[in-house]
Amino acid sequence: MSAITMPAGSTAQHEAAERRLAARTLLACPVLTSHRQPDELAVVRRHSAALRSTFAKLLSYHLIVETSFARLVKTPPSPDSPLRPVQRGDSPPFTPQTYALFSLACAALLTPGTGEWLLISSLVEQVRADAASAGVELRDTPSENRRLVQAVGLLIDWGVLTETDGSLSAWSERREEGVLQIHRPLLPHVLPRPLRNVASLTDLAAHLPSGASEPRRSLRRRLVENPLVKREELPEDERDVLSRERSELTRLLEEHFGLTLEVRAEGALAYDTEGTLSDVAYPGPGTVRQAALLLTDALTDLARPTAGHHVTGSTADVPGLLTPWDTVRSELDGLASRYARAWAGAYIADPARLQKEVVALLESMSLARSLPEGLVLHPAAARYRPQPHAQPTRAARRLANTAPDGADAPPSDTLFTESFLRKTL
Repeated sequence: MSAITMPAGSTAQHEAAERRLAARTLLACPVLTSHRQPDELAVVRRHSAALRSTFAKLLSYHLIVETSFARLVKTPPSPDSPLRPVQRGDSPPFTPQTYALFSLACAALLTPGTGEWLLISSLVEQVRADAASAGVELRDTPSENRRLVQAVGLLIDWGVLTETDGSLSAWSERREEGVLQIHRPLLPHVLPRPLRNVASLTDLAAHLPSGASEPRRSLRRRLVENPLVKREELPEDERDVLSRERSELTRLLEEHFGLTLEVRAEGALAYDTEGTLSDVAYPGPGTVRQAALLLTDALTDLARPTAGHHVTGSTADVPGLLTPWDTVRSELDGLASRYARAWAGAYIADPARLQKEVVALLESMSLARSLPEGLVLHPAAARYRPQPHAQPTRAARRLANTAPDGADAPPSDTLFTESFLRKTL
């Protein structure tokens, strides 16, 4: 993450903008250290009192700020939130076992007598021993070793561990020894609860912080953390807050987090015009993202749904468009054939993989839902429409520069309309 750049303005405006950027930084990266993000941490420390109050009052999040680190402890997501497991680079997403190994690695580092430096092999041996004691199966196989490396690697990414001699990748590939330095002040705050008196994974899960709270806070959390909040999934008290306090929600989200609230008949979302808060870029470059964008466009054009269209049946009664799986496969095959030269060869050669990853991406954005009979596109998918590259004319550029704010907003109160947030493919 790059250093925070502040806009010009009055002192009060500057302070407010700086607090907002600091809050956005913590939402995107809940662990900051002086070694890895010195500039960001300096701003968070400068506004620590206000930020603690903001996160506690608006979201029920707990912010810890010390000299060498800041840690934003979030409450668990709501059960209806899309699954968003941790993923390091191109590695597979974390599995439940990877999360268990991550907790065991934290426990191993907190073992009495552990110094400030530790051999990678010693840490691995301790994790294996603790896994056996906790009843976690950890075999010495390539796949499970990769999960263990992922778990330890996340601690390095977060600045809890620092590679000082050798590297985790060298140990993983060639078993070359390495030395890790432990950031001990941060370590006890990595997990959402202390490990004292935790004898099993069941004990660890039993006392996690509860995400339940009064409806205003829980609704704000949904809007800040979820790509889309579906109206049919909101409890009655949160739907009431959304209807009655929309103006106040809009103000709070923009003032404290720089998010713009959009509410339609089928749901709501708080979108980030800067595109820096989401951990998933959509739309964006790459075969899967382009295929997902073009597929939603093709399915929408194929069915030409009307506003208020619902999927009804034994498995669903939700707003959206149901497309049979045969049609989904056929449309994706057609797109793959059309863009074979531009898309990655691995996906062109494996249509099943392309479909699986496209559907997973759309589900992670809450834009689609898989049912036995087909794929349900949520009306919000219509706000993303592909637009081919085209060099704008001089007149078009002048119009774009002089158009009033909100000129492109759709007149309808439904999300199933022509997109006003156009994306370039």
